[in-house]
Parts: sequence; C-alpha cells; structure tokens
Amino acid sequence: MPLDFGASRHGSDMGPSAIRLAGIKEKLESIGHTTYVHTDIFKATAQEYEKPGNPNAKYLKPIVKACNTLASEVEIITSEGDFPLVLGGDHSIVLGSLAGLAATAHKTKQTIGVLYVDAHGDFNTHETTPSGNIHGECLAASAGLGLPELTNLYFEGQKVDPKNICFVGSRDLDPGEKKLMKESGVTVFTMSDIDRQGFDTVVEKVKAFFKKVDIIHVSFDMDCLDPMFAPGTGIPLPGGLTNREALLLMEEIATTKKVKSAEIVEVNPILDVRNQTAILAVNLAARLLGETLY
Repeated sequence: MPLDFGASRHGSDMGPSAIRLAGIKEKLESIGHTTYVHTDIFKATAQEYEKPGNPNAKYLKPIVKACNTLASEVEIITSEGDFPLVLGGDHSIVLGSLAGLAATAHKTKQTIGVLYVDAHGDFNTHETTPSGNIHGECLAASAGLGLPELTNLYFEGQKVDPKNICFVGSRDLDPGEKKLMKESGVTVFTMSDIDRQGFDTVVEKVKAFFKKVDIIHVSFDMDCLDPMFAPGTGIPLPGGLTNREALLLMEEIATTKKVKSAEIVEVNPILDVRNQTAILAVNLAARLLGETLY
C-alpha cells in the first residue's frame, strides 16, 4: 500500500518495494507460509498534482479513496481465512486495514483488539492536530473520533473500541491526543514504563491485555525503534525500542494465536542505510508469523 499522503516527509511510498527487495516473500515461504501478492490495488496521483485541501486533514479525499480500496481488499482476504500483511506507506493506511478487518469481525461476531507499536499516538483529531497530517489522526478515527469522512470510512461507525487498543513504545505524544487517549480508555506502555518495569513484564501485561478479545490486529510503525536500528523512517526519535525488544514482542504476541492481520509502515528507503530498516521489517514480520530462533 504505497500511500504517503498522510505524512510530511515523503518516501514511504517506496517502503513496500524496499521490503520486497529485502526478501519478505522468501522469508515467509521459508517458514512454511504460502504467499499471494496483492499489488496495484491503489493508484496514486503524484502528490504535486493533488491539493492538500483541509489544513487540519490534508489530502483527505485521496486518503479516503485509497483506504476504502484497502478495506475492501482486507475484508475479502480475512473473509477467506487468509492473513493480510499490509506493507506501507505511511500510518494512515491503518484506516483501511482496520475497517476491512472490522467488517469481517462484524459478520463473525468477533471482538477486535489492536496492538499499536509506535513512537506516536496517532490519536489526534482535526481539532487537536498540530500538523494536519492524517497519519496522526488515523487511530483516533478508527476508534470513532474525528471527521466523519474518516470515522465512517468503508462503513459507518467505530471500527475498534478504544478500550481494546494497547500501545507499546510510545514516546512522543501531543498534548491534545494525550488527553483524548486518557479519556478514551486506551492502554499505553510508554518507553518510560518499559524502563521502569522491564520489557519482560510489559510483554506479559500486553499478552494478558488481549485475553479479552477474539482477534488482534498488529500495527507496527518502524519509528517505534531507536534510529540506531531503524534509521529509514520519517520521524526518527532517539530512545526507542531495540531490535531485540521488537523481535521478542512480535514473537510473543504470535503465541496468543489471535493475530489475524498486520501492517508494517513508515519504512522510508530514502532515509535508510543499506536497506537495514526494511530488512528488520522482514524479520519482524517473520517473528509475528511464527518464526522462532530454535
């Protein structure tokens, strides 16, 4: 899903290609999966030829159009019992991923939980956003907060109950979104929580959190990692997760047997060093889908 209309720094539209070049197909097939490629589901006009429109929700129309297309694809894939692994692109694509999964979950009467591994909250609305970038509003919209064009994307209403959202690795939250997150009842494990409690303790709490849901969507933003391990991302911030912590988290959440869809976003090869961020993305996907060291 090579969409980068939701962010300020461009280049994440090349993320899927970088991840494919890093060997995602070969890696997943080596651990026993059969892969099917769903490319070209989204055709973007060059951003230079699109107008930003609403300054508090830039490029709203093309993002809504793209995410509706993605939602339809994800609904088809999950309805058939397959696993959609969506390669971004910026984090605004979670609007489509969650809408498609939610449509299937409604039919099967299952409850969705979301593991959101990200340095940021993405829980602003058009009223609180400091940037107007939709990748900072996407999760709030999926939880039913914000512009109706986003909250009602694909089908009307909330896609996930915020009380079933768990953040890991947060370390850069805007004042407005922080207030909304607290009011909405999401669960947050910041980098400070990890430092205080230890990563093993946080991982066990995360697994316990998801006992109350039927299925899990994992939304992994590569900027949750320290730039030492993942330099190729749009908003690199020091003090993030190590590669070992992130790999362990994916391996452990896989043991719940509840993960039914995932996306990996914000790989920006323009900013990367020898494609190391994309290579790490491949290894994270493999751990999430069953790879173990021994």
